[in-house]
Amino acid sequence: MRVSSAAIFTLATLAASNITQKVMAATATTSSHTEQAENLVVPTIVETPTQVKTISSPETVVLQQFSQNPVVVRSSEKKNSTVAQTPTQGNSPVILPPSPKKDTVTQGRGDAESSFPASPRLPVSVSSSPKPATLENGLVVTATDVQVVGATAELQQIIRQAIKTHAGGETSQSQLQKDVAAILETGLFASANVNSRSTPAGLNVVYQVQPVVVRSLQLSGAKVLTYQVLQERLRSQINNAISPAGLQQAVEQINKWYADNGYNLARVLSIKPNREGILTVNVAEGLVGDIKFRFVNDDGKTVDDKGNLVGGRTKPDFIQRQLQLQPGQIFQENIVRQDVQQLYRTGLFENVNVALEGDATKLDLVYELKEYGARAINLGGSYNSDQGLIGTVNYQDQNIGGVNDTLALNVGLGVRDFQFDSKFISPYRSTDPDRLGYTVNAFRNRELSETFDDEIKLANGDKVREGKIGGGISFQRPIEGWDTSLGFNYTRTSIRDRQGNLTPTDAQGNPLSVSGTGIDDLTTVSFTATKDQRNNPNNPTQGSLLRLSTEQSVPVGLGNISMNRLNANYSQYVPVQLFNSKQPQVFALNLQAGTVIGDLPPYDAFNLGGSNSVRGYDAGNVGSGRSYVLASAEYRFPIVSVVGGVLFADFGSDLGSGDTVLGDPAGVRGKPGQGFGYGAGVRVDSPLGLLRADYGINDQGESRVHLGIGQRF
Repeated sequence: MRVSSAAIFTLATLAASNITQKVMAATATTSSHTEQAENLVVPTIVETPTQVKTISSPETVVLQQFSQNPVVVRSSEKKNSTVAQTPTQGNSPVILPPSPKKDTVTQGRGDAESSFPASPRLPVSVSSSPKPATLENGLVVTATDVQVVGATAELQQIIRQAIKTHAGGETSQSQLQKDVAAILETGLFASANVNSRSTPAGLNVVYQVQPVVVRSLQLSGAKVLTYQVLQERLRSQINNAISPAGLQQAVEQINKWYADNGYNLARVLSIKPNREGILTVNVAEGLVGDIKFRFVNDDGKTVDDKGNLVGGRTKPDFIQRQLQLQPGQIFQENIVRQDVQQLYRTGLFENVNVALEGDATKLDLVYELKEYGARAINLGGSYNSDQGLIGTVNYQDQNIGGVNDTLALNVGLGVRDFQFDSKFISPYRSTDPDRLGYTVNAFRNRELSETFDDEIKLANGDKVREGKIGGGISFQRPIEGWDTSLGFNYTRTSIRDRQGNLTPTDAQGNPLSVSGTGIDDLTTVSFTATKDQRNNPNNPTQGSLLRLSTEQSVPVGLGNISMNRLNANYSQYVPVQLFNSKQPQVFALNLQAGTVIGDLPPYDAFNLGGSNSVRGYDAGNVGSGRSYVLASAEYRFPIVSVVGGVLFADFGSDLGSGDTVLGDPAGVRGKPGQGFGYGAGVRVDSPLGLLRADYGINDQGESRVHLGIGQRF
């Protein structure tokens, strides 16, 4: 049958006006349950890219336009089948027959790829009818109207920021494909497609989207953040279309939870949704990777002039055992502060600083430590009219073996006497809670009595001298926040003259010992509880110290003494700033009180006055009583780098208990029983320690200079 050319032209024109094409993109996924990872809270849905094979090109006209319907591609070859490209329903993969030749266009956000073959060009007769311009891949036309369907106002705004096709601007088929890919790339949409319609003025474009609906939560990288806390912050997102503003608010709430609970470095890194509605929340919590220790020299450097690291005596493993925060735990600033205070409490370090290396995903802590001069030996000699020529040897090591054990030994050898005082301390260590700390000491000394002063001497005109020899052992361990100590002590006290002869009474016949022989034996069991909250035990600038003690004697030996001594001592340190200074200024307050129940040897009375009591008075010149109170206040301020100043005031009273002491040593010597002193002093930070010099004026108008080592309290 013969077909006229006019009929062929007519058919070609009708075919051209009805050919449609639709660009769609939706990822096909295969859902499979996998084993739950350690840091996941909900089962994971793993996305598997769909295998899409290429089909051969249909034999059709290359005049194209977009329509509202899926493209139906038909092949003239018998081996090819009819395929409709639509979003895959469910999780089944799409299987398409192969083609020997293809030009591939990849579309999507990486979860799946769809391959479209390039259409072969066939000869065709084209009519000159006035039809609207059709859109090829590279042909640019004007977008007259751009609409978004299926999204909230918030998501519409995000889409319009992601796409490059806007009303009044230019677009093309390839650009529309890129826009769909950009929409999916936001991660906020389960599917997206674009429909277009040609008009005489250009192209009307409609983006059809389906937002992700949040179904479940997944937590990654968390050790302290729980799923319950996460769910509370994201409750408004569950079973609703995803909202970036809501996610941002949840991020702020989670970060605030971290901060409120002391996890200062922890934060949310990202929230990643997938098309199945699973929100994966990735967090970094400040996981401690390693803890390093670097020692600092006197110049404040961690390396010496030769480029070598500065060494320290303290063993690193001992230091690390003092710390609560260990590798593998989450950084908390308050825990690090407690660890720094613990290092100061060892008494080994003059300065402790902590530096952070890394970030919240993996953090290294670097402790920079400046040690005190732990080992010292001093040789000396002196002469006085009482003792004659004396040679002394003092040895001290505060860090034996690098584990904070202390040995102190003082030996004095004179013409008339041999004296010594030795002590070994192995403190309790919280890292070994089953082991008790212990202290062993032994001593022998003789000195002028503070109780029996020059007012009344011995019958031969000599001053009263107290000789003591003894020792003890005590055991330490903390109990409910208190440092406690249980001790067993023995002391033999003898009252002697300058030549070492026993003298049981003074010149007025007043007894000087309980036994009446001049020798007393005192065996006691003592218990002490201390709560130390100072920031530095050697030179505190803030915090407090409370010490309570009781000592019960066992009535054995000479004197058969039965007594109980009670003591309380409280110190408070408050930072102040009365003028600008780089070094701290401190207001310090000390309150003390004590009493003795039962037998009281006169030489063991509470003596008031002196450098460690009421300054401005000589030692013991205020009073000697069975009970006492003592109050001191100091304002400590810096002058230069190693020199500081002090203004002080002291008050002490024996509470009228002087006459209850055996022999009334205070009454017969005319001690006032209470006194007040005030003055100023300097503090010098020297290699030997903190040196103290105070000038005090008492309420009697007298003044004294007092020297000592360390702060008054």
